[in-house]
Amino acid sequence: MGRGRQKAKHTKVARELKYNTPSTDLSQLERELAAQASRRSDEDPWAEYASKYNGDEEDED
Repeated sequence: MGRGRQKAKHTKVARELKYNTPSTDLSQLERELAAQASRRSDEDPWAEYASKYNGDEEDED
C-alpha cells in the first residue's frame, strides 16, 4: 500500500474518532472505578518495594 493510501486511511480513522463519539455507559464506568478503588484500599502500595529494597544491609556512612 502506498503512502498516500496509508495516510488517507489514517486520516479517515482519525476523523471517525474525532467526530463519532461512542455512547458511554456511565454506570458501568462507575462500577469499574469503584471496584478498583476498593482493591487499592486493601493492598499496601509499598509492599512490593519494601520486600524488594528492605534487606539486612548495613547502613553506609
